[in-house]
Parts: sequence; structure tokens; C-alpha cells
Amino acid sequence: MSNEHEVRPIRRLLAFDTSTSSLAVAVMEDGKLLAERNIRAERNHSAYLVGAIGDALAAAGIAKAALDGVAVGVGPGSYTGARIAVTTAKTLAWALHLPVYGLSSLEALAWGGFAQGAGLDAANLGVPTSPAAASAGAAGTSGDHWVIPLVDARRGQAYTALFAAGAGRPSPERMEPDAVRLMADWTEQLGARLRELTPAERPAGVWFVGETGQHAPVAESLRPLLGEALHVIPYELEGIAVGLAAVRRARTAGGDEVHALEPNYTQLAEAEAKRLRERR
Repeated sequence: MSNEHEVRPIRRLLAFDTSTSSLAVAVMEDGKLLAERNIRAERNHSAYLVGAIGDALAAAGIAKAALDGVAVGVGPGSYTGARIAVTTAKTLAWALHLPVYGLSSLEALAWGGFAQGAGLDAANLGVPTSPAAASAGAAGTSGDHWVIPLVDARRGQAYTALFAAGAGRPSPERMEPDAVRLMADWTEQLGARLRELTPAERPAGVWFVGETGQHAPVAESLRPLLGEALHVIPYELEGIAVGLAAVRRARTAGGDEVHALEPNYTQLAEAEAKRLRERR
């Protein structure tokens, strides 16, 4: 069964994500942040999530019954963390007869990481009001910034994707899908893609954001090509970024079937898995 029959304007939205080491919760109203809770739970999210949701709702002055939807980061990232968040979101949506929206945790990470690194207010990047607004402009054109979110997947791997961001965009726009990739191969691919562009066509900045930690040396291999346009920025996911990604998701696509919603357990591509085995 689905709860999509509950048709109501998505004004008040609860959003949360536990796919990284940071537990992030946001309460949004009309696209604006009312309250957030950010806890560095070191992936021990089950002990804190329900309390953090209650605290955020109380701080926003909104009862669960007044919500219009629930949004959740489905990963990719920590298998256990994503599963906890998705299960909680499905339970809330079903019990409250609300639509549920699954969103990419990497999109939220890209949004918040770029805003922090560039010294911007994440909310000022804006949220598209329609599918047409969401797709406006060609991603990856000159003047854009490339944003590569990273969640460590160990053994030289990261959950990652590629987005275009910039002041002229309502929100980060996807250029490559979410996947778990070998960082050495991924960085080589990005470098090859950049070399195909003339200097005038290249992005104004290339930003690796998120769990950069052990992946920073690999990202720095692009320094000779990019110089000061390369930025490697540690960033812990925040409620505001999850909330904005949730609002975008709710405004530009329908809700998910509550029982069918699952975490994004993305797998390493077979070719990369083979190379990884050969390196051991």
C-alpha cells in the first residue's frame, strides 16, 4: 500500500540523514529552515535519531501531526546508518499518513560542502520551484564549479558523484551518478575530462568535499592541472543541506511508495572491483 493518496501542499517538511558519521536533522517550512540538529554520532545513529527528531520539531514549534511530508537521505554511505534512517522515515510516514521522499545523501553533501567551502549561505543557493527550474542551464558549462562529494568507503574507495554548482544555479545539478569508486581511478577520469576542455571551458573551481581525510592526497594529484582552482574541503553533513535537498526533491518529483523505499546500497563497478583485487 502507498500513502501517496494523501495530497497536501508540502509546506512543512521533516528531513534527516544518518548515512555519514554526522546525524543531521532539519525542519523546513516553505523552503526555509526552522530548526536543525547536528550530532557527530560516529555512526551510532540508532541511539540519537529519534531524540534529535523530537528536539528539532520542538525547537521549530511544530507537532508531528502538522507535518506535510518526511524526507530521508537514502545514501550511499554507511549501510547501517542509511538503513536506520530509511526505516525511521518509513515508519513515520506510514503512521502519520504522509508522503515520503528519498533523497541522495551525496547531493546534500555536495550542497552543504560547496556552500561552506565557498563561504556561501547554503540557503542562498536557492531551491527550484518546479522540474523546469531544476533543469535550467547545461550542467558543466564554463563558470560552473564542479563539486565531488566524498563519503569514505575504505580500501581506497569512496561513495562519490559529480555535481555542477554556482551562484547562477538554483541548486547543485548532477553530472555523474552516485556510485562507490576507486578514488585513484575516479580522479584520473576527472582529470581526463578536464583536459578535454580548453582553459576557458574549465570550471571555475573543483571542490572535493565531505570525508576527504585519507583521499586528499589522491585529490591533490589534480593540483598541477588546476592550481588554486582545486579545493579539498572536509565537511560534516548538516541539517540545512539535507533540508534544502529535501525541499528540492519534494518540489520536483512525487513521493516514493512507502514500502518500496530502500537505502541506496551502491556497489563497486565490476571493472573497478577487479582492479582492486589485482592490487592486493
